[in-house]
Amino acid sequence: MPRKKKEEAPIRQESVQKLALEDIMADRFGRYSKYIIQERALPDARDGLKPVQRRILYAMYEAKNTFDHPYHKSAKTVGNVIGNYHPHGDISVYDAMVRMSQDWKITTPLVDMQGNNGSIDDDPAAAMRYTEARLAKISNYMLADIDRKTVEWAPNFSDEKMEPTVLPARFPNLLINGISGIAAGYATNIPPHNLNEVVSACIYRLQNPECTLDDIMQIVKGPDFPTGGIVMGEKGIREAFETGRGKVIVRSKAVIESTRTIDQIVVSEIPYEVIKSNLVKKIDEIRLNRKVDGILDVRDESDRNGLRIVIDVKKGAPTDTILNYLYKNTELQISFNYNVIAIVNKTPVQLGLIQAIDAFLEHREDVVLKRSRYDLAVKQERAHILDGLMIAVSVMDEIIAIIRKSKDKKDSKINLIDRFHFSELQAEAIVNMRLYRLSNTDVKELQREDRQLKKEIKALEAILSKETVRNQKIIEELEEVNREFVVPRRSLIENEVQEIVIDEMAMIPSEQVMVCVTRDGYIKRVSIRSFNASSELFAGKKDNDIMVASGEINTKDKVLFFTDRGKYGYIPVHQIDEAKWKDLGSHISNYIRIDDNEKVIAAFGVHEFYKESHVIMASQAGSIKRSSLAAFEVSRPNRTMVCMKIGELDALESVQISGSEKDQIFLASSHGFGLQYSADQVPENGMKTKGVKGMNLSADDRIAAMLVAKEASQVFLVLKEGMIKRMHTSEIASASRPAKGSRLYKLVKSHPGIVSKLLNADRTYTFVDDEKVEFKPADISLMNAQSTYSAPFGKVEKMEWLADLPMIEQGTWPEKKEEFEQATLI
Repeated sequence: MPRKKKEEAPIRQESVQKLALEDIMADRFGRYSKYIIQERALPDARDGLKPVQRRILYAMYEAKNTFDHPYHKSAKTVGNVIGNYHPHGDISVYDAMVRMSQDWKITTPLVDMQGNNGSIDDDPAAAMRYTEARLAKISNYMLADIDRKTVEWAPNFSDEKMEPTVLPARFPNLLINGISGIAAGYATNIPPHNLNEVVSACIYRLQNPECTLDDIMQIVKGPDFPTGGIVMGEKGIREAFETGRGKVIVRSKAVIESTRTIDQIVVSEIPYEVIKSNLVKKIDEIRLNRKVDGILDVRDESDRNGLRIVIDVKKGAPTDTILNYLYKNTELQISFNYNVIAIVNKTPVQLGLIQAIDAFLEHREDVVLKRSRYDLAVKQERAHILDGLMIAVSVMDEIIAIIRKSKDKKDSKINLIDRFHFSELQAEAIVNMRLYRLSNTDVKELQREDRQLKKEIKALEAILSKETVRNQKIIEELEEVNREFVVPRRSLIENEVQEIVIDEMAMIPSEQVMVCVTRDGYIKRVSIRSFNASSELFAGKKDNDIMVASGEINTKDKVLFFTDRGKYGYIPVHQIDEAKWKDLGSHISNYIRIDDNEKVIAAFGVHEFYKESHVIMASQAGSIKRSSLAAFEVSRPNRTMVCMKIGELDALESVQISGSEKDQIFLASSHGFGLQYSADQVPENGMKTKGVKGMNLSADDRIAAMLVAKEASQVFLVLKEGMIKRMHTSEIASASRPAKGSRLYKLVKSHPGIVSKLLNADRTYTFVDDEKVEFKPADISLMNAQSTYSAPFGKVEKMEWLADLPMIEQGTWPEKKEEFEQATLI
């Protein structure tokens, strides 16, 4: 039979509460935030510890796992902490314990761990079952007097035991060892400081309550990182000490050493919390990527004697520049941000240096007061007992008689109290006293002890009643810490931040290479060796792509390119990926942001953006513009920028470089009209303008070609149909801008011809077709404007021109290094 379903108990209506979700979330998150802030992530300003750290130290102290006892297994300590005080994950407890033992993370480790406790290379510590630990000697000063009612106690999570809410702490651990943590809405980041400096500052503060921050900063110079390094920026240090927030620059300590064959950069100290292995790896990546010329090798030669990173550099290379580059681009130099937030009176508070010292001293005074009250009560009780014992010695015969007549111990005490008016404590001590104490020697010892107790009681009463005496006691204990633990300063303080000056050009290897740019935006850098080894005349590209420019250039130069949408960009040659001559190369978008629909129409080599040189641009719709080359230089060339406003139906057709206002501009329209005028007729304009009208065009005509030349007596006119014509420049109409111009060739209605290119015929060109057939310029007939055209090349759309990459020279026309251009018919 199927089992009968158990009936569910009805919901009692009076137990259902209707609450708004935002109220529930606010309440629960508020409780959670308070717990995270007070009980987990932020340190207490008094002892500088988070709860988990405090519980670890107390659990080890409770188990007598101190510096003067043998080591215990770490797993045992972690078990005690979890089982008694901190009901969280064992890994988190062990990690906190390991961190307190790492001398490259805290200045004075509080835990002495035996075994693998990790490394500065971020190697993890061995499992807790393998390592052993005990409290470091300095931790005794954190826990001293904890059994003398000096701190408040609270029940543990199970209410079975009591745990301290703070440790007595005889030194300001918050500043000395530093700490970091992230809570809900709060974060803290406190660097370590030198123990002796901070303790001395606390002494000075007690002796001079009205002292200023300037006075304290004469003692505490700045942070003192366990890994050393150079801390720069007095302004940042002062701001951090004043407000609790500030930034300092931490730089590695490095020296340059020279040998017979190479130079070396030797790093002996690195910034705080930098992972050494990652730093070495980053420097090696810079070497492999050849971002810096001259780095031969990077080695980590660190051993038990100390840290040592060696960077081998070519002899004669700019070592200082290379080191500055590494400071800027690796963690050889970092910035450290102070954010001193700690719990004060159960509230997170931002603390300056004086406020942090005062919070510790206030706690220390409270500890001394409570300890003194406890000690006073104990000593007064003992003095009271001694008074009774000394009276009892003088009437011992009668006391013995009373005790012998009594029924038991309780009756003896009652009878003694009735007869001699002893207190309960005195009576208890008398009945427990052994007979040998009646000797003359022990009586004198009681008297000496009584005199000593009265002195101590007087001293304790002075501590409790007089602030000056109390402060002197605190100073004595601080001085004891300073004597016991002498910590030399590790970090060097420099008042000014040294500016990193990098001559990037000095780091780029000077080398001649070949650079190719295609219309579809593919670019590559080819070594001269690879170029010479290739049997191919033309560089590799996509089938339907066209080579815009290809030529020799130096790695210290830049490639300036222009697109048909009136935009430009430039790429440093050394940043272009190296490829083989026959390879396709990488797209420009890998180096600079460029729109998908843009086509490259021109490219030039630039060593410097000379203000004497000008860029002349012509659009298909007839606009022309002249702008100084200097205006094209920007601080961050990470995208293409506007150089000429182009309408949606227009396109940038041609870009030429002018070295003088006396240069001649030749324009040719697609329907065969030509015009020439001087460059000074085109006004100089800014980058984001449209330009001026350069040529009058009919409705269906457009500018097809432009030539800017210093001197040109003849030109080549190339038509899309594969025809060519050589003519004198005097045949081209010379007029003021703008004008329609004159015909460049006789119009044949059956074959009207469309202009493709206008070239300077004063130079030598070699045209090569598929079969490597050469056509010399002399083979092209010299014709006048009334004649047609000759020298058929073949089908038009398949004609490709491959020209050298022109280098722009200062104030002069960019002559080609080799006076020829090549074209191929595909």
